[in-house]
Amino acid sequence: MWVRVSCKLEMAFEVPSPMILLLRPRSDSRQWVSRDHYGVWPALPIYEFTDIFGNQCQRLLSPAGSLQLEVSSDVHVAPAIERRPGAAFVEVQDLPDETLTYLAPSRYCESDRLGGLAARISGHCRPGYEQVQAISEWIHRKLEYRTKSDPVPISAEEVLERGHGVCRDFAHVGIALCRSLSIPARITVGYLHRLEPMDLHAWFEAFVGGKWYVFDPTRSTLGGGRVCLGHGRDAADVPVFTQFGPPVLPTRMDVTVDAIPGP
Repeated sequence: MWVRVSCKLEMAFEVPSPMILLLRPRSDSRQWVSRDHYGVWPALPIYEFTDIFGNQCQRLLSPAGSLQLEVSSDVHVAPAIERRPGAAFVEVQDLPDETLTYLAPSRYCESDRLGGLAARISGHCRPGYEQVQAISEWIHRKLEYRTKSDPVPISAEEVLERGHGVCRDFAHVGIALCRSLSIPARITVGYLHRLEPMDLHAWFEAFVGGKWYVFDPTRSTLGGGRVCLGHGRDAADVPVFTQFGPPVLPTRMDVTVDAIPGP
């Protein structure tokens, strides 16, 4: 299916502020970007680079005053998410080198503290995909999903203590529990067609059976129409904007995802 995704962002700065942004999808084996628009007002030089996770990032220096960004892309994505019950657990010694960074505990995913819980949740499952599916379903049942955006990320343990969280928090719990079972897991941020209320979204992926598979514990069913902006170990690696200087929050952020005819 073809989708048109867009994000309009407005901010106001007291002083000139360097920024790093993650707002432009890139083509890969799962998605193809056929049209891309990136506008910034006032007109500023933008430098693009690829970070250590392969994400396409932009750097700019915002002047004091108002800054407006508008990003829009037409992207071909799968209408349904690939599932593979039975995909086997991959022994650590057989994992590809690039997956190993997604095994270790990270800032918001304390996998070294959640092994007991992960074993209780998935101990009855065949190692691999079924374990991850059990974890995702457990999170969906046990935690309250709140859609109101929370600007401050919290860790998996904190989410479990609170009993509720936003999509990013659900992903952190899933990632930490998977890693505690020696299953590589990473966060993904991006767009989801028919998300209500519409906003940027986060989910997680786990590496089983030699591939990365999508899991989204905020949903009762795993829908397609997903456009990835970036992957990382946890939310600290994939903020859609990082601003340096006196803290500033967006005065406006509008996100749209619309199905469109193919080109």
